[in-house]
Parts: sequence; C-alpha cells; structure tokens
Amino acid sequence: MDSKVLALVALLAVIIWSPEADAKPISLVERCWCRSTLNTVPQRSIREIKFLHTPSCPFQVIAKLKNNREVCINPKTKWLQQYLKNAISKIKKKRSK
Repeated sequence: MDSKVLALVALLAVIIWSPEADAKPISLVERCWCRSTLNTVPQRSIREIKFLHTPSCPFQVIAKLKNNREVCINPKTKWLQQYLKNAISKIKKKRSK
C-alpha cells in the first residue's frame, strides 16, 4: 500500500474515533427541554415529576405519565404549587418522626 494512502487512512481513523466526534454541539446541549407547557394534567396519571433548572432556560417541570409520555407543566399553575406544598409537608412529617 502506498505510504500516502496509509497516512490518509490513519488520519481519517483518528478523526472519526476521537472523543470530540461524539460531543454534541452547544446549541443542542443548551436547548430548553420544554418548548410549550400544559396548565392541566390529570394528577392520577402522573407517575413522576422532574425539575430542571439551567442557566439558559427558565424553571421547567416535566411530568412522566403512567403511559410513559413526558409533558411539560406550567410551574405557575395553582394545582402544581399546591401539589408541591403537600409533597413537601409529607416529607417533613416523615423526617420529624
């Protein structure tokens, strides 16, 4: 094999398998997860709630539903704020026992 071809193949291999090739562009890493939010979600269908806060995005509340769908909930809705207050008070009661 010609030495120039061998050098080119080696260079391409290094470029393809370098760690930087797997890195995501900044625009995808810092993108907000929630583009739109819902005001109403049936509380019985919520399996799990996650909270995300990043420097480039506002506070985000993501609910995973029992059907494995994930939806964004408006964090300013009254029912969600009451839901969180109840959850916090339950945690405080368990810790005080």
